[in-house]
Formats: sequence, structure tokens, C-alpha cells
Amino acid sequence: MTDSAQGFSAARRLVDLAEAVRVDPGLPRDGLAALLARHGEHPADLTAEAFTEADAAGLRTAARRMADLLAEPDEDRAAEALNALFAQYATRPRLTRHDGHPWHLHVDRGDEDGWGEWFLASGALALAQLLTEHGRTAWGACAAAGCGRLFLGGGPGSARRYCSGTCATRERVAAHRRRRRAEAEARAGAEAEARAGGAEAEAEAEVAGPSGTGR
Repeated sequence: MTDSAQGFSAARRLVDLAEAVRVDPGLPRDGLAALLARHGEHPADLTAEAFTEADAAGLRTAARRMADLLAEPDEDRAAEALNALFAQYATRPRLTRHDGHPWHLHVDRGDEDGWGEWFLASGALALAQLLTEHGRTAWGACAAAGCGRLFLGGGPGSARRYCSGTCATRERVAAHRRRRRAEAEARAGAEAEARAGGAEAEAEAEVAGPSGTGR
């Protein structure tokens, strides 16, 4: 188990794994191993003996927990959740340099913990670095209806709500159509009310009879 020297790369690994398990809660061991390999894990650490079915199950459980945190938009609640992860899974921070990476921080407990514990500790560190760098949750779950994809959004400006421009555009179009329908329904309701009021006035006039008559 390795950690990237760059916090954002570790965060990308976190999001990719959490998203993969969100989409497929039973993602098999081989699928998890392939994903880890794409994020720099050594092939020797991903063999069936080194990364077992039990390890895969632990990693899936950890990924689901991190997915919940990635969907948390409130920075204070996110910070509390990260502190809870540090208290439960992290150890004293240490600088390390390995596999050609420059010096960087580790907070996991090393080989004494399993893959799930490593994922929770390293993921918490990656998100904590993003939170302190940006002063807000630089991640989220897409707010578009029917999506929910997890994403990183560490750019300038306000926090992102959507995973892509496609989802953002689709939601804007849907919102515009909802407003148009609401406006049309409001106009139709007003017109119907006006017609009903006119009909009622005509009926009252007929009952009263012609004005100005007498004996």
C-alpha cells in the first residue's frame, strides 16, 4: 500500500474507488485491484495472496464510508467526520520518501492495518489537505437528478454542485422548463378564476332582473 506524494492524486484515488463502489457495491476483488493499479499500487501488492477477498471486502466497506463523507456539503460536519477518522485509524504523522516520490506525509499505521484502514486514514489525510487548502469542501456528490456521481471540485470560485457541465446544463434546462410550466399553470389558473368570476357576475345580474323598472 502506497500513498501518492500529491494530496490531489490521493484524493483522486479516493474518489475513483468510492465512486466505483457506489456504482457497484459488490465490485469484485479483481476490479478493485485493477483500479488500485491505475493509481500506482505495485502489482506484487495486488496478487490474490497479498490482496485477498477479505481485504477487498474491507476496502469496499471503507469506500462506502468515504462515499458518505464525500457527499457531505457542510464543511464543519466534514471536518468533524475527518477528525473522527484520524482518531480511529490514523497514527502520528510521519514524513516518508519511497518509490521515487519526494518527501510526503503518511498517517496510516502501515502493515499492521488492513487495506480498509489504510484507505480510511490516507483518504482522510487527502481530504483534510483539500479542506485546509480551499477553506471549504472541495468535493461533492452531483446534485443532478438521477446522477449522484462523486467528484472533486477544487477550482476557484463557489463550490461546485454538479459533476460535469453536461449535468449542470441538463439541470438548468429542467429548471427553466419547470418555471415555464409553473408560469403557464399560474396564468391558466388566473384566467379560469377570471372566467368563473365573470360567469358568477352574469348569473347575479340575471337574478336581479333589469334595473330601473317599477309600478
